[in-house]
Amino acid sequence: AIKPARTRFAPSPTGFMHLGSLRTALYNYLFARHTQGQFILRIEDTDQKRTVEGAEESIMETLRWAGLHWDEGPEVGGGHGPYKQSKRTALYRSHAEQLLLDGAAYRCFCGPHRLEALAATRQAAGLPVEYDRRCHNLTSSESDQRAASGEPHVIRLLAPEKWPAFNDEVYGRISYGANTRAHAEGSFEDPVLLKSDGTPTYHLANVVDDHFMEITHVIRGTEWMPSTPKHAHLYRSFGWLPPKFVHVGLLMGKDKQKLSKRNGSVMVSEFREKGYSPEALVNFVALLGWSHGGGGKSDVLTLTQLVQRFNIEGLTAGNTVVNSEKLPFLQKAHLRKQFEENRDTEEVEVEKVEKAVRALYGDKYNLPLPSSPPPLAPSPPNTGH
Repeated sequence: AIKPARTRFAPSPTGFMHLGSLRTALYNYLFARHTQGQFILRIEDTDQKRTVEGAEESIMETLRWAGLHWDEGPEVGGGHGPYKQSKRTALYRSHAEQLLLDGAAYRCFCGPHRLEALAATRQAAGLPVEYDRRCHNLTSSESDQRAASGEPHVIRLLAPEKWPAFNDEVYGRISYGANTRAHAEGSFEDPVLLKSDGTPTYHLANVVDDHFMEITHVIRGTEWMPSTPKHAHLYRSFGWLPPKFVHVGLLMGKDKQKLSKRNGSVMVSEFREKGYSPEALVNFVALLGWSHGGGGKSDVLTLTQLVQRFNIEGLTAGNTVVNSEKLPFLQKAHLRKQFEENRDTEEVEVEKVEKAVRALYGDKYNLPLPSSPPPLAPSPPNTGH
């Protein structure tokens, strides 16, 4: 039997929920429920400049609408809080300090002007544009003195000659090339862990939180895969055991480009406004990159059935093209199911349609509704083809 998993959905309140983030939340929820574990909601709000007012509340409302209730997180509490990164700054700072003491990180006092000039000069010479490690040459007493006098600085992670390889549950063993050549050319990809205002970057906060929240499986999109070797190195530097990594491919439009407003509907709110039910949308999103292995069995699955069937082995490698044509079919199937189980649902749906029609046509709408609702969509004429 699989051990109970602790998974997390960790959105940034920099925008509203789109299909990709709903799918990430859903897969984390399904795996936690399938293993009788816990599903945690964490708000990654360290980038206050990009925070959108109302986004956090909207994300939570969308999750509840979809039926994805979290076991720990904002408004719910739990034993591993606080669940907002802006309230955990002291923890990140103390761990950045620990890395400094261990020699795994160093303070960098170079200001933005020097870094821009360095990048421009190196680019003109056809060299890699990463940092030149100038501040790594400072003695620890000089670094301590400058920091104590209040000189602005960041804390950088000391990149190894080669980032560690890691195992991905979907893609297998992932290994990136060595940094030897770039290092020989005086270019070092030493990621910033703590910014000059004392707030953490994604890398540090993510690893520290996943460790202290005892996350067992990190399920996220493949856009985060290039960051994972840095995270694996951070776990190693802290002497912690990393969680299992599970990356899922991106959602693409029909033009095989990343799904965006340009090539399809992206926001969950758009589907809600069109009247799609949470059951249909959740079912639709679950099948974008996961196969239930039903062998001819129906694709119409309730949230309970998805929980029963979900497994990591069913996740497919590679990106998934979103074909919205399946959504109306799933909507019809779920409504039919609900009507069969509960006649009251039918009345509620009829009232919803009537209200929408009145809102659309106003006073022009005065026709009585037929005593029995019309079919949800006419069948196409049988032309014999």
